[in-house]
Amino acid sequence: MPTPKFVLDLRAKIGHDLLWMTGLTGVVLNDSSEVLLVKRADNGRWSLIGGILEPGEQPAVGLVREIQEETAVEAEVVRLLSIESMEPTAYPNGDRVQFLDLSFSCRAVGGEARVNDDESVDVRWWSLDNLPDLTPHEQRTLHRALTPAETEQPFYLTSAD
Repeated sequence: MPTPKFVLDLRAKIGHDLLWMTGLTGVVLNDSSEVLLVKRADNGRWSLIGGILEPGEQPAVGLVREIQEETAVEAEVVRLLSIESMEPTAYPNGDRVQFLDLSFSCRAVGGEARVNDDESVDVRWWSLDNLPDLTPHEQRTLHRALTPAETEQPFYLTSAD
């Protein structure tokens, strides 16, 4: 999917300067307790589904949109898992960005998993006991999604987490 117009408009004004954005991450589980992952086109890594919140869009609505756009799976948001300020990063073109990531647990309610845009080269349901390498952030997010809500602990994070 191309860069959203609102980001291009901002970049026209600020160039490559650091841009603070709201990111969304979804742990999508099906009735077989499998997790939906995408193999990213940009770096070839398997990852949880993620995207950028559009201006004026509600976070849960934005995540459901991202899941459908990337995987053709229809999902519903179950609960908020975490709110994390990610480390600043730079894209190959020099654009710098830092995300405030909102992570949610989601349930698949329809659709067939498939590559549905140009952001991914593969989409697959994975057994929880046979997962590919995920980033530390994704591992924490998945763990939190698998922890029953009534037993959760506060998600205070430090720079060492």
